[in-house]
Amino acid sequence: MIYVMAVAIGVIAGLRTMTAPAAVSWAAWLGWLELQETSLAFLGSVWAVGLLSLLALGELFADQLPSTPSRKVPIQFGARIVTGALSGAAIGAPYNMLAGGALSGIIGAVIGTYVGAAARASLARSLGRDLPAALVEDFVAIAGAFLIVSNL
Repeated sequence: MIYVMAVAIGVIAGLRTMTAPAAVSWAAWLGWLELQETSLAFLGSVWAVGLLSLLALGELFADQLPSTPSRKVPIQFGARIVTGALSGAAIGAPYNMLAGGALSGIIGAVIGTYVGAAARASLARSLGRDLPAALVEDFVAIAGAFLIVSNL
């Protein structure tokens, strides 16, 4: 089940790069995810929660801009893989499954990147505009992240 949750949080990273680590950080800070005795304990600090939350909010805003590059360009894609790995590792860490969680998070990030791009493009075509599709994707990412971390 831990690997499924790590893949799921990776999918969130594929949708919105910073939403997954922000959600994991909040979960650690709230005590939903026990990271205190792991190498990822820093994610539960108020500083990590604040910084990752600001980055996630900034990304939600920036994603609405027409100048934002595709999530599939190397830098954007790489960032999603890194945050998927970090978030998945955090989910696995309390169970001594750090590497397996990271790998699962990477797999989820790849899935989320490609499936999210295709779903958003399809929704944007059917709605005739990208903004409503982007907002739906934002909602799915935030709600999905909350459902994942609140059930750890």
